[in-house]
This record gives sequence, structure tokens and C-alpha cells, in this order.
Amino acid sequence: MQARIGILTSALLTAGLLLATPGMAQQRTSSQVQVARQFWLAAVGQEWRPAYRRLTPAAQATMSPQQFRQSIRQLRDPIRRFGPAIDLYKMGFRLRETAVPETFVTYSFRADTLAVRPHFQLHVSFQDSAGRLVQSFRVVQSTSSP
Repeated sequence: MQARIGILTSALLTAGLLLATPGMAQQRTSSQVQVARQFWLAAVGQEWRPAYRRLTPAAQATMSPQQFRQSIRQLRDPIRRFGPAIDLYKMGFRLRETAVPETFVTYSFRADTLAVRPHFQLHVSFQDSAGRLVQSFRVVQSTSSP
């Protein structure tokens, strides 16, 4: 009985230390799918500052915060048409002529998922499979009618 109490006490102390140590229990990093979703949810919500902070330093160097804000304003009409809810559409690696494949994640508006091809795709790419900041983004509008 004493051994069980000792083990239980030890387990509780260990759990308490993990929770009390800042960052120890929360060291998990977001996946690229989660990062892309957080980026697009901020952009769709017209919260341009949090979305801008998810860009790589190189991407931020090529686009000022004002230019970024202007670029995500193009989402206003699709948001009015389909609403702000988004769903994962596709993800993968794009093979280019470079040695490193480009990792990408694409979302679409939830209300647009019944179409053969979504009218709008919210595309994000990462530097590599370990990247957790957005290297590039674009809104791809379907040119063909379903």
C-alpha cells in the first residue's frame, strides 16, 4: 500500500513540475497544416497583423505590412459569398527543378466544397518540410466553371 502511495505521489510531483515549468508541457510545435490554417483564419478574419507575423523574414522583406494588408483585402468578396469557414483541400510536395521540393497546403471555403473544383483555393507554401513560417501565399481563383 505504501509503495502505491509513493508511486502515486512521485507521478503527481512529476506532473506538477512539468506543468509548473514554463514551456515544458507545451513544447509541441504546430504542424504545417495547422500553421497554414492559422494563417488563413487570420487573413479571412481580416486580422492582418497576426497573419503577417506568420510569414518568413524573407517574405516580410519583400512585402511591407501595408502591402500585405492590401493583398488580403482580395478575400472580402469570397468571404461575403462563401462565409469565413475554411477546410483543408489538399497538401503535398511540389517538385521543382531545384533539389528541394516545395511543401504546400491549400484550403478552400467550406461552403464551396460541393463544387467539382472550388471557386477559390487558399494556397500556402513553406520553405521545406520542417518550415513553420509561410514562405508564400496566394488566392487561386478557378477559371473554369463547374
